[in-house]
Amino acid sequence: MVSPWMEHGTVMRYLQEHGHADVDKLLYEIAQGLQYLHSQHIVHGDLRGNNILITQDWRACLADFGLSIVSNATSSMSTNRGGSAYWMAPELLAPDRFGFEFARTPASDVYAYGCVCLELYTGKPPFAGLREPAALLKVLGGERPERPLTLPLMSDTLWQHITTYWAENPTARPETQLVVQNMVWPTLTQADSPPAESNEPSRERRREIIPQDEDMRRLLQECKISVGIASILSDALETTPFDEQLITVNAFLTTCIE
Repeated sequence: MVSPWMEHGTVMRYLQEHGHADVDKLLYEIAQGLQYLHSQHIVHGDLRGNNILITQDWRACLADFGLSIVSNATSSMSTNRGGSAYWMAPELLAPDRFGFEFARTPASDVYAYGCVCLELYTGKPPFAGLREPAALLKVLGGERPERPLTLPLMSDTLWQHITTYWAENPTARPETQLVVQNMVWPTLTQADSPPAESNEPSRERRREIIPQDEDMRRLLQECKISVGIASILSDALETTPFDEQLITVNAFLTTCIE
């Protein structure tokens, strides 16, 4: 299989060189890629940071399908137990213990995706401070990595999602369609985005707060300000932001009182 050359390298290299400002966007794109594979009945089988590349237009792209399988094929039971153990689901580490035969599944991909979330935030795989056998014993014992407290800070929501991706029972893990929804990220360009809601009151609301033109003239006239100045002020208010209107009116009234 021939793949395009990705000059930006892996997602891990990208984060090291460019920082973590886009980490949630990248996680969203990785989830999208995984969902597409699963929609085609393909299990990636070895999802981890070094198997995720950055495309020419700076998007995350899944790579290294050496352990991938067709999930609905009779050959989905594999004798090849290769892979990166730190990212492997417990049912892959000890299938007999869970009453399974060794098989990579969409659920084991979701577990690995949870590990990738942690990896992209910390730069390290789960239980990176332990040797592989000790890390595997922790996973089989039902333990999972602690929430990282270093920068960049992980949101409460993301951490809650990760814990569901790490569920011991594969059937308790969400499907990738739900994972993508969990990781939702605004993909519209600014030009395509709906216009932002203005914090300024509507014209009708303005007229409830700011006196009508005639009222303004009367108010200012009582303060012995000429109708001409009042008229100019009223016209100016039509094109002045609401908060500045209040400042302008208050300034005039303060002058009158003094």
